[in-house]
Amino acid sequence: MINLKSLKNDIPLPIRLFLGKALLLFVIWKIIYIGFLFDSKYLDHALTTHVGDFSSKVINSLGSMSGFEAKREATSYIYEGGKVDREISAIYHNDYVVLFIANVCNGLELMILYAGFIVCMPSSFWRKVRYVILGIIILDIINIIRCVGLIYLIEYYEVYFDFAHHYLFNAMVYTGTFIMWVFYCRKINLKNETI
Repeated sequence: MINLKSLKNDIPLPIRLFLGKALLLFVIWKIIYIGFLFDSKYLDHALTTHVGDFSSKVINSLGSMSGFEAKREATSYIYEGGKVDREISAIYHNDYVVLFIANVCNGLELMILYAGFIVCMPSSFWRKVRYVILGIIILDIINIIRCVGLIYLIEYYEVYFDFAHHYLFNAMVYTGTFIMWVFYCRKINLKNETI
């Protein structure tokens, strides 16, 4: 049987501190989000509406593509035996729905994950603030580009939509997040700093 105390001592202190902070931040975020912010018009709805509005503006500005409009709509579905009412952002093209953007697709969870990693890593306060702000802006832009790509595919290459939605664009978003983490970690020296 593995001795947990010796295993704990084998993990370097900076890594134990990082994992402890990450776990604490995760628990605090989930309590705040599920308890107070879930499906909030101030956070989820505002971000989903923003992604829908900007996606339709970007797709309308691309060459010959026009007539796209984002609308906020209420929707209902059955989930685990109960009816759930949610608001979504729907992208219309000439009065025909081409894409639904739900609150779970607005990029909020990924932004929190990205920011949480930065907060848990050692660095100066202002460096963390710069990377968090810049990273959230970049992730928002990537998410809008993802939605624009999905709209384009549903309009012209529908056969590739499911693959792009479930795999290609998710890989793009997570790769962008990983690259930003790598840039942030370039100047961190775990031997000389504490977390």
